[in-house]
Amino acid sequence: MLQRPATGDIPDAPGSYQFYDADGRVLYVGKAKSLRHRLPNYFQDAAALPPRTAQMVTQAARVEWVVVATEVEALMLEHSLIQGHQPRFNVRLKDDKSYPWLAVTVSDEWPRPMVYRGKKRKGVRYFGPYGHVGALRETLDLLLRSFPVRTCSDAKFRRHERLGRPCLLYDIERCSGPCIAAVEHDRYRQYVDDLMRFCSGDTAPVVARLESEMTDAAQALEYERAARARDQLVAVRKAAEHQQMVSDRSEDFDVVGIAEDDLEAAVQVFRVRRGRVVGRSGFVADKVEDLSPSQFAGRIVEEIYGTPGHEVPRRVYLPVEPESADVLSSWLSGVRGADVALCVPRRGAKRALQETVARNAQEDLTRHRLRRAADHNARSRALTELQAALGLPAAPLRIECYDMSHLQGTDYVGSMVVFEDALPKKSDYRKFAVKHVLGNDDYAAMHEVLSRRLGALVAARERNAAGAGATAPAGDREAPRGDAPALEGLVPVVARPVRRFAYPPQLLLIDGGKGQLGVGQRVLEELGLSGEIELAALAKQFEEVYRPGTPDPVRIPRGSEALYLLQRVRDEAHRFAITYHRQRRGTRMTRSVLDGVPGLGPARRARLMKELGGIRAVRAAGLDDLLALPWLPDAVARAAYEQLHGGGGRGAIADIGVAAGETRGQ
Repeated sequence: MLQRPATGDIPDAPGSYQFYDADGRVLYVGKAKSLRHRLPNYFQDAAALPPRTAQMVTQAARVEWVVVATEVEALMLEHSLIQGHQPRFNVRLKDDKSYPWLAVTVSDEWPRPMVYRGKKRKGVRYFGPYGHVGALRETLDLLLRSFPVRTCSDAKFRRHERLGRPCLLYDIERCSGPCIAAVEHDRYRQYVDDLMRFCSGDTAPVVARLESEMTDAAQALEYERAARARDQLVAVRKAAEHQQMVSDRSEDFDVVGIAEDDLEAAVQVFRVRRGRVVGRSGFVADKVEDLSPSQFAGRIVEEIYGTPGHEVPRRVYLPVEPESADVLSSWLSGVRGADVALCVPRRGAKRALQETVARNAQEDLTRHRLRRAADHNARSRALTELQAALGLPAAPLRIECYDMSHLQGTDYVGSMVVFEDALPKKSDYRKFAVKHVLGNDDYAAMHEVLSRRLGALVAARERNAAGAGATAPAGDREAPRGDAPALEGLVPVVARPVRRFAYPPQLLLIDGGKGQLGVGQRVLEELGLSGEIELAALAKQFEEVYRPGTPDPVRIPRGSEALYLLQRVRDEAHRFAITYHRQRRGTRMTRSVLDGVPGLGPARRARLMKELGGIRAVRAAGLDDLLALPWLPDAVARAAYEQLHGGGGRGAIADIGVAAGETRGQ
């Protein structure tokens, strides 16, 4: 039951508020110009609230808030809390597909372009994303004919650098050969700058330079150089054809299109730079909040441009004007470092482009519905069949599975994988290094792992109960004031870790037979959870499921969705355990002759071997060579030399990998 704070206790100031459930999970995060005027709206009769809001309030146990100085700070804090906690009742964008980027490692001495997917990293400039990886690779291949920069990995680059011999790409004129110093650094940097300028949509200077080079070479009767410039010019013009021209003016803007129904929305973003579409991306959002079109448009802008490292253009065109557009514009201007305008195109080319992007969003929403319908039906059928086969009181929406892995009793580890709604939830995966088991004892190891996980659940509940009894119904945290910006003082609040161990499973699955099932029963009884959490064990030999209180195993029909789900969960737990075991075993059995040198940590050790060319080169280096390194302290250099030549490194193993079969509990 939600504990309602007194209206007089709620500050009349801007801020962000958070609703928590009984287990301490953040259900919803919001912002308000005045917390006192906003929060009482949630405490009226549930029948008068929108359905999803009423559901959230029903599940909430308490509400807290953070007071800030301005609406912009409230917006920034709300976005940070949503990103940190991923509340169930907040709208969140999900990538409908993984779009490729063209990434250029500008921080490297010899930068290289590459096709990249995943989280953005520092020291890398990104272009795109692109709709099709094939078109991106074709464009990159064309650009390498004009801008012959390296595309090899760092390891391959260093290998050819040591060999003094280039790879095949140099011979076919797709690389200028920086590994053998065949190109000057300034000339190479010019190639990289031209490549990035082209990818940004600024093709005119590149074309003009190549035309000038071709003309100058022809006038000087250097026909081979003129032919190369001509071929490069043809490649650049062909690559430019992949960028769709949508504006006669050289302008930068983004166009956002939205297609929605009552439950979901598809979002498409076209990125236009210097009049050309240089990238696009698409997202799907679950509409778990009851938002008006203008409120939803504002939330979309927060999600898209709140990602660290995301480029913010001068103008963003939206289908409707977002709520608090001036606040959003101020926030985006602070992110960009220059003015940003949020516009709604009414007529002309911008309106036509907006409609095109909206049509793309509608097509994405249609495809997503078809995929989700098929997938959702199979998952619902699997959970329903599993509930009936195991006699569970409810469908197991959250399944936790545990497995052990070891090699003859060494490097004992356990894994915990989580499936929610029959889908893996990798953010909740956990791995355990078994600490108190000597030798090969699967039962004792499983007992330790389950005790640690379920003990954390019990401890989290006790902390929540103690906190609820010792504090007022509502929490009020004032943002620090002073010389520093207000948001800097809020970092500890935003970065607070989410204890997902506090989420109990509906089904606890153990990889094994009756023995492992007995261990699970004993742990549940010891912690007082035996009547709350359902337990099962899956034996691999005949795919039999053992349940407490039944001597005979449950045989789930072959080919059923329920058995397929259990197999997926079990196999994922096994894979996760094996991966962690190999990692720990490799760490233990791989040592370096430089391990144990005082002051020589992993970063310095890696830099030393990189600069000198490997462990053999480090061994061959003299003391003067080590002392000559400006970044290596003299004391550390002498200690490393003594380790290598004074007997400290004898018998050490440089690189060892043992191939052996892993053993796990059955």
